[in-house]
Amino acid sequence: MKESDTGPPNRELYALLHISPEASDEEIRKAYRQWAQVYHPDKYQAPHMKEIATENFQRICEAYEILSDENKRQIYDIYGMEGLTSGLELGPKLNKVEELKEELERLRKRKEQEKTLAHFRPSGTILATLSLPQLLEGDGIMGGMAMSSEVHSQLSKNNTLAFGGNLEVNENSGGGAASVVLSHQMSSDSSIEFVASAGLRALIGVQTTRHLSSHSTATMAVAMSLRDGSINLSNIWTRQLSETASGNIRLVLGLESSIAVGWQKKDERISAAGDLNIGTSSFEASAHYTRRFSKKSHGRIAGRFGSTALEIEVGGGRKVSEFSTIRMLYKIGIQGIFWKFELHRGGQKLIIPYVGWFMVDSESIRRLLAEQSIAMPNMSDIVVNIVVGVLGDAALCHLISTDDTDYNTNFAFQAFQFLACNWSIHSPNLSLLCTQESFALWALVHEVVASIHRCNKFVLKPYFLKREKQKALENMEKTSAQVREAKAAAEKAQQLLQNVANRKRNRQMETSGLVITKAIYGASKVLTKGDESCSQVVDVTLPLNFLVNGSGQLKLHEGVKKSGIMGFCDPCPGEPKQLYVEYTYGGDSYRVTVDDYQELLIPQEAHRI
Repeated sequence: MKESDTGPPNRELYALLHISPEASDEEIRKAYRQWAQVYHPDKYQAPHMKEIATENFQRICEAYEILSDENKRQIYDIYGMEGLTSGLELGPKLNKVEELKEELERLRKRKEQEKTLAHFRPSGTILATLSLPQLLEGDGIMGGMAMSSEVHSQLSKNNTLAFGGNLEVNENSGGGAASVVLSHQMSSDSSIEFVASAGLRALIGVQTTRHLSSHSTATMAVAMSLRDGSINLSNIWTRQLSETASGNIRLVLGLESSIAVGWQKKDERISAAGDLNIGTSSFEASAHYTRRFSKKSHGRIAGRFGSTALEIEVGGGRKVSEFSTIRMLYKIGIQGIFWKFELHRGGQKLIIPYVGWFMVDSESIRRLLAEQSIAMPNMSDIVVNIVVGVLGDAALCHLISTDDTDYNTNFAFQAFQFLACNWSIHSPNLSLLCTQESFALWALVHEVVASIHRCNKFVLKPYFLKREKQKALENMEKTSAQVREAKAAAEKAQQLLQNVANRKRNRQMETSGLVITKAIYGASKVLTKGDESCSQVVDVTLPLNFLVNGSGQLKLHEGVKKSGIMGFCDPCPGEPKQLYVEYTYGGDSYRVTVDDYQELLIPQEAHRI
């Protein structure tokens, strides 16, 4: 997996001076004076130490020269070092001071807008249905209209609030609903959401998500209807199959129980997905494929088949401006013939489906399927009793394996069999479920899940692991010279920091203050395995002890890549990185792991071992 490109750009100079990207001019001057005292060549007599000091002192002076100049700092924040050395030729060519100021002001406003949108993101959809048959019958061309809107607001670093609503009108009937979702990021691996809605679908619920590994995620949700008190329990397991593809298994227990398997793939040229859903009273298979012909145009084909639908959709779209895309689609199926026009702008959508032929309603389709002897077992009347009984019973736990690489493929079948046979006392209808015919559907589901697991375990997983390993080796070969130079420069920088770092460490040990006992920076996958001898990590215990302030605290700023800190280097270009730290404070031991751009502030009670 490649290093994310979404990290904040152009922050190396801030890391070099150990300051925040929002640092004031006074903070920049203060940081420069502190580092200049450490790296000034006149402080060293030995020729090799003077050479190292001169090299690093020049880096400090260059950083201060750029960040202390308002215009240079603005150019660096937007364009990086390349912008400073190329005369801003990355964007429009600017020859006059006035043109430079205008361009910087325009980009500054754009960054402010992006920052605002990051904390307040609105989205919405308007669906207007036009019907030719209805018009010919004299009832008007407008068949119905639906609107939905949602707004996400970033309350804090770890909390997000989303609230939205929808309204639908179809001929003489209509309805609406409103919902609120509060999301809390508990850690880098887990989050929790609280959901409440009112209207046609009045319910309350809670959902929690956890990253089981770097490739797998599990989600569990419980929701209760405020209308009839029914409870829905759902589980979703998602696994990253490759850099561009992922698969998932979804299990739902409730009034409409179902199990589904899905697959998605998305890269620069194509986007594809498939889904198979088997429920207690219905089934459906769907797929879509979108291909980009150029940066502005794309084509799309999609299909859906199931107990209430049989349709195929073909069309395409074109980007007409930076934020707007139009799309025309043609759909034909058992429910009618449609031409659909879509306008996408930012987070808003306008969809106008035009009905060109008759529609067959869902009830007619059900009757048609019934006449063809296509039947699905209806178990919705007993699932509620099953779920309510199970929520207080721990006996089901042994059916679920917590090992991500060897999950129990019999879960779907065994869980239902266990519930039906052990909770038959709650309903006389449950005894019917213990027959061979009643388990036919779930036996099929079990076989599908088991086949997918076997394919993933013995074919897909070994193949992708081998491919990722090969790519990592190729990347290491390409960057080996660059990494050697970077490590050599980091070792030289640490030599100059050593005396001061040791003095700070001894002073903190005397007062039982903050002492960094171990700090490793490098590839996330290597740190997870604990392989500290690998060439993809570097020991940064000394520079972190140097950065501990007189109050016994250490802070690494958010949004600043840690490889730019004095004494650090990038030991694995292109790979996601983390920093692992062990430290003592007040006689107690602590440890913490943070991502490359994540803030580190220690000591903290949450880090206590």
